[in-house]
Amino acid sequence: MFPLSDDNPRHRVPVVTLTIIGICISVFIWQVSVTGQTGDAAVLSLGMIPARLFGDFGLPAGVIAIPAWLTIFTSLFLHGGWLHLGGNMLFLWIFGDNVEDAMGRPRFIVFYLACGVAAALAQAAANPSATAPMIGASGAIAGVLGGYILLYPHANVRTLVFLGFFVTVLRIPAAIVLGIWFLLQFLNALGPGTTEAEGVAVWAHVGGFVAGLALVAFFKRSEIQLLQPPRSRPFTREAS
Repeated sequence: MFPLSDDNPRHRVPVVTLTIIGICISVFIWQVSVTGQTGDAAVLSLGMIPARLFGDFGLPAGVIAIPAWLTIFTSLFLHGGWLHLGGNMLFLWIFGDNVEDAMGRPRFIVFYLACGVAAALAQAAANPSATAPMIGASGAIAGVLGGYILLYPHANVRTLVFLGFFVTVLRIPAAIVLGIWFLLQFLNALGPGTTEAEGVAVWAHVGGFVAGLALVAFFKRSEIQLLQPPRSRPFTREAS
């Protein structure tokens, strides 16, 4: 399943969501422009390295070292490739605008960063001796997904569904789309070393999602209700 959009109307321009997307794209363009050893050094300097966070790893000579705790935040704006960037920004665009609406801009900024911190710490705690830098916004975005599933579980997500050679677009409740996404992350995290081999920080996804579930009730505006009702019929297929 691949989400395309949702049926949740937004009530004002999602300034914070658009700003985060703009920053991530701008930083990635900079990453692409500083290829080779300079680019590798930038990732080492700005990525979150668990072993460095816990004080057991030193950066190679010539790499600019910023405080290890600060890399928790800088790592949120780096990405490993166009697909990594595009997938993250698509999920943020689909689900972030409504969560920003429900919280207001200042609270959403704090919520997003708090989920990013929780995601980074979850990944670091899972393998504190890891020396590979973790980069990407997916942990913080996972927190947005966790907040969304509690706010709008019945919202329908236009989803591209692949069934063998058959492809269609269905409107599927967010609770199912995001629930399956989280279950896959959790099962992958429990797998025997697959996350390290594939370079995917799945514990960051799990930690960010759980943080979003735990924090959304404290960050949403008081007049916004959790578990809001559906706005359209689920499981309807789009006409071709």
